[in-house]
Amino acid sequence: MIEKWKNYNGSNSKPLDFDDFWECNKIEVEELGLDYELKKYELYSNVADAYQLFFSGVDGAKIYAQFVTPKKFEGKIPLIMQFHGYHTNSGDWTDKISHAAEGYASISLDVRGQGGLSEDLTRTVGGTLKGHIIRGIDEGKENLFFKKVFQDIYQLTRIAISMEYIDEKYIYAYGASQGGGQAIVCAALSPSIRKVFVCYPFLSDYREAYKLDVNNSAYEEISYWFRFRDPLHEKEEYLFNQLDYIDIQYFAPKIKAEVIWAIGLEDRICHPKTQFATYNAITSSKEMVIFPEYGHEYLPKFGEIMRKKLYEDRGR
Repeated sequence: MIEKWKNYNGSNSKPLDFDDFWECNKIEVEELGLDYELKKYELYSNVADAYQLFFSGVDGAKIYAQFVTPKKFEGKIPLIMQFHGYHTNSGDWTDKISHAAEGYASISLDVRGQGGLSEDLTRTVGGTLKGHIIRGIDEGKENLFFKKVFQDIYQLTRIAISMEYIDEKYIYAYGASQGGGQAIVCAALSPSIRKVFVCYPFLSDYREAYKLDVNNSAYEEISYWFRFRDPLHEKEEYLFNQLDYIDIQYFAPKIKAEVIWAIGLEDRICHPKTQFATYNAITSSKEMVIFPEYGHEYLPKFGEIMRKKLYEDRGR
């Protein structure tokens, strides 16, 4: 199967103004400044301190992240940016203690309007019931839900880098599924990211995903949109033209970081073919870790691979 996809170049429908669009979106974020609020959170740990981090997004939405640091450190400390899966949240605080024990800070974003504490203030005349890929799409690219999420990621990364005790030479991004897609975007928008650890990312190659048993995948909401908003597919090209602006395959060439990518060849939630569309577009150093019998699920050993890479990267 890998032979079929190793040279797959995706849907090849990158908008001509894609780069300009995202430069303008970055400028919009930069104009917000670097204001944020930290509230101490009682973690009951001997090795880690925890804080609730709040900032205002581009549309005034209150965005939330978990921020965990080692209790004791000297000088600047490395940082891991963590991103969660679709519909969920940044998870338990205790999941981050192991990073702090190894001397890393971590920031875990709650995606707006999903399972965590971040607000979604998107106003749309379109569907709001079935998924966030299509949220805001009836108004066009400027109102896309994930456009704002990607801006949140950029803003949070800028905030993290601005912290005087964070070592901007050692900032890493990690995520699985939706979180994997966000980690890719984080590295593309922020050249300070040093390494990216990705598991079977979502938000890639929407046009091809629609053709691949869409109703049994993470992209089923595209089919839902056609069924109830455009049953004759009169606006099909419009839909995909908007989604192209939030397709991670077109962010991939901007990545400067090393990318370590885990893929399950039996994945039908985020089909391997859609993943290869983005992986093949990455021009920086990259490595794919292949799990032939696994799908969209826990991938054993990848956590150990990540830990080893981090340990070796810092020379200890």
